Amino acid sequence: MLRDATDSDRDIVLTWRNHPEVRKVSFTTHEIRPEEHAAWWAAVAADEKRRVLIFEWRGEPAGVVSFDAREAAEHGVVWGFYLDNETLQAKGELLPAWVQLEKDAVAYAFDVLGAELIGGETLAWNTPVLQLHKRMGFTETRRYEREVDGVPQEVVWTELSAADRKGRTK
Repeated sequence: MLRDATDSDRDIVLTWRNHPEVRKVSFTTHEIRPEEHAAWWAAVAADEKRRVLIFEWRGEPAGVVSFDAREAAEHGVVWGFYLDNETLQAKGELLPAWVQLEKDAVAYAFDVLGAELIGGETLAWNTPVLQLHKRMGFTETRRYEREVDGVPQEVVWTELSAADRKGRTK
């Protein structure tokens, strides 16, 4: 289940984001300071084209999903997510929570936001994420380089259209 993030979620989201496994697969890999996170949080809250949601797993906050319509094609959103890796790994529930988060995020983007397209970036070496996206119906549309910590990294852009989603659910 996804719900709107509130200010009371801010600090736990930072904890999840600073987990070493999350940082490793992110485009910003340094440990994010509280001041930096607070500035990002305030900017998102003030921007009607951006949304941060909390993913709840078995009744507990367990991850975050963000949608950004600022840089997307018309009627589309760019999305990203991460989970509470530490807690979910300890419970042996990381993979099923991850699958559910992706299902919930896709449904939210199309059914609540009314997006016609969801797109996102994944580092090319992050094959588990790319495989899950493919399983959910996303297709790779391009590859390009982007600097991460001053080092060029290959990035895969994947997307799912509302029409393709409807075709998969018939």
